[in-house]
Amino acid sequence: MSRIAMIVWNEFRNDARVLKEAQTLQGAGYDVTVFALHTPGVTLEHEILEGGIKVSRVARSPFWKLRKAKTSSGQVGGNASIGRLSPARQVLRIAARMWTHGVLAARIAMYRADVVHAHDVNTLPTAWFAAKISGARVIYDAHEISTSREGYDSFRRLVGVVEKLLMPRVQGTITTTDARAKFFSRAYGISRPVVLQNRPRLTFTQSSQRIREQLGLTETWPIILYQGGLQQGRGLERLVRLVARVPEAYFVFIGGGRLTQPLISLSQELALTDRVHFIPTVSLADLPDYTASADIGVQPIENTCLNHFTTDSNKLFEYLIAGLPVVATDFPEIRRIVRAHDVGLLVREGDDQMLADALKVLVRDSNLRLRLANNARSASMSLNWEDQQALLIDLYNRVLPAESARVVTR
Repeated sequence: MSRIAMIVWNEFRNDARVLKEAQTLQGAGYDVTVFALHTPGVTLEHEILEGGIKVSRVARSPFWKLRKAKTSSGQVGGNASIGRLSPARQVLRIAARMWTHGVLAARIAMYRADVVHAHDVNTLPTAWFAAKISGARVIYDAHEISTSREGYDSFRRLVGVVEKLLMPRVQGTITTTDARAKFFSRAYGISRPVVLQNRPRLTFTQSSQRIREQLGLTETWPIILYQGGLQQGRGLERLVRLVARVPEAYFVFIGGGRLTQPLISLSQELALTDRVHFIPTVSLADLPDYTASADIGVQPIENTCLNHFTTDSNKLFEYLIAGLPVVATDFPEIRRIVRAHDVGLLVREGDDQMLADALKVLVRDSNLRLRLANNARSASMSLNWEDQQALLIDLYNRVLPAESARVVTR
């Protein structure tokens, strides 16, 4: 049985994409271990998940408690710009990360994997080094365009050097949208990566009153839902500010991040707390039930970087599988899905009035909501993880030597 070592720079507690890939490969006959970060008292250093996926975690650093950056989502708060830290803390953080990467590389090398699968650029050098030591092959899974990404200003040049050096040398590449695949191919002179969109598994969740009951919402107004990280560049401050323009609707944010408290404070400042509500990050297992208890999904992402401009995002697919009509920014990858399946309304990036008007249309027109919701459910029958997972297995069958590739496409 071929061994796969996946490496992530998080605690692997709410990483839906990596979990789905690991489950697909494990179910196809590979032996998968995910190497992740460990927070003593929060995560287990070693565990086995349902289906036999093993997890091996390494402490973030010998002095991880000194770090201030934490998130409520269970992910490591490691995206802060090093340039904003004092010189002493810069040195400490760099030393801590080098230590963690070293231990991860050592563990992966000792695991003797056939393939080391690096998720995102901050794990690519470690995966490459471990694979060189152990003789493994490397697959690079670029979830983002990190040379043009929120929070990566201080690292863009370094990221470009790492990807330019290593992407042409790996045996397989993956990314999340066609636009990003085109970017990587042109930027680094490589074959176009396999595209695995951030689609959720196909679930059949009935509409419920979960959000209404949990929050004690008394009016029958539609619920407008934003779910995902509460981070800069996603139009969330603008969304809160325009709530006053969209009467007779509740706005619910599910997730956590650096903007959680600023958004709560903004809703209080604008006296909107009766219609703006926040639910902390929920488990992957519970999320579909929450999503299906809303009425409209919103994605007001902003064009702050190429990474945003080329996204379609997991939340868009999650809305569709839950049967929600959407209001979303008119970016190429988002537009392609919304127009092809007629599942929502598109708005110009940064146009608050157009966003408010689109939301008002769906709030007031229940027949339109119903039609778009039915279209969303129909679209979800093809826009799901199961419909594309064969592409991942095909890639592995190409990457592994013939004598090692014992897995057939399912």
